[in-house]
Amino acid sequence: MEYTAINLHDKFAKFSDHFVPRIIARMNNYHFKLVKSEGDFVWHSHAETDETFMIIKGKLTIEFRDGAVDLEAGEMFVIPKGVEHKPFAEKECHVLLIEPAGTINTGDAGGELTADDTLWI
Repeated sequence: MEYTAINLHDKFAKFSDHFVPRIIARMNNYHFKLVKSEGDFVWHSHAETDETFMIIKGKLTIEFRDGAVDLEAGEMFVIPKGVEHKPFAEKECHVLLIEPAGTINTGDAGGELTADDTLWI
């Protein structure tokens, strides 16, 4: 068996598009995904799962219908299943997502920002 660390900065350097998560690891039935965010995403929710956002670089605001949470590098937040939310980053932000395999980035909203949930880097 080969033991190799996953370098997040090297992985982020391999892509430039926004709101298209890339899988970097799997643990049991969970995927660890990297995504670059900039601007507004869509309002959506995930009826069957919580979703974890960990900020690696930059700042991200996660808006809710009744408030918001502001996150900076080194901070994380868990969105409970079924809670409608909309991520927003004024400038490019690097995020690590932790969620069950097969979770679609746009949740129940669908639409043109729906990404392929099988992209590995």
